Amino acid sequence: MTPLPPSNPPTPSLTRRPPCTLLRHEGRVVGTYAHRPQLPGALAPPPYLHPVRTLGGVTVTGLRPAEDPAHLGVSMAIPEVAGHDFRGGPGRRDHQGSQRHLSWLLRDPDGFVEELAWAAGGRQLLLERRTVAVRSLGAECWALDFTSALTNVTGQEIALGGAGHGGGFFWRVPRRPESAHVFSADGEGGAAVHGRPADWLALATDDWTLVFAGATGDTRADPWCVRTGEHPGVGSALAWERPLPIAPADTVTRRIVTAIADGRLPRPTAARLATHLSDKGAAV
Repeated sequence: MTPLPPSNPPTPSLTRRPPCTLLRHEGRVVGTYAHRPQLPGALAPPPYLHPVRTLGGVTVTGLRPAEDPAHLGVSMAIPEVAGHDFRGGPGRRDHQGSQRHLSWLLRDPDGFVEELAWAAGGRQLLLERRTVAVRSLGAECWALDFTSALTNVTGQEIALGGAGHGGGFFWRVPRRPESAHVFSADGEGGAAVHGRPADWLALATDDWTLVFAGATGDTRADPWCVRTGEHPGVGSALAWERPLPIAPADTVTRRIVTAIADGRLPRPTAARLATHLSDKGAAV
């Protein structure tokens, strides 16, 4: 990806369908990013990726399921920032905040860098620099590289999340008749994975496999939030047992790299893929 000077118009190589941006892997569309969602305000809708697809064209994200319409593909959602709600959904209108796209710092067919304002109560709380990139992992699968850097711009210490609230990166997967098989670097099954840190974890079905890896030490220290039943999805929790404080002008950065493959991958294959997704393994 090549940075664009701020004064330049958007690169003509970028395929765009306002208000969405298409992401490509070797010319093939594998993801769509809605940077200005046209959704009800009650959802506090953040920018999100949907649909995201395997190289074979299978959709691996879900959008606005009836049981929880605030779940939007791949996104950053935090139930509480300095006392304001940035997740949305039924019954969450008081003290609601919003994520607003400010500008593109870079845009190419295989990724982008954007700035977003997290604002509530008439003031900006956080400035986010979000980097999303498509990475090649060979002919069988590809990886979505998602980095969020949140800077406190309030001039005072604020907190992200609250006890039991989690929040952060979340990937909603499509609901299926049978639950996806979940396993991690350290265990197998939901009870062995949910609420625990792990270098990587995988969700596997007959149609697709997702391998999620924390690509930095801070990210790997966060516990995973894993759901495989009624509300399937995977999240990396910024604040699990207690709020995460951010001092004035400090930045909290998290990076998740996800391998996206057709079909059900066995555990050894998923583990090998994971070594290419993290800074502990091969460069990404």
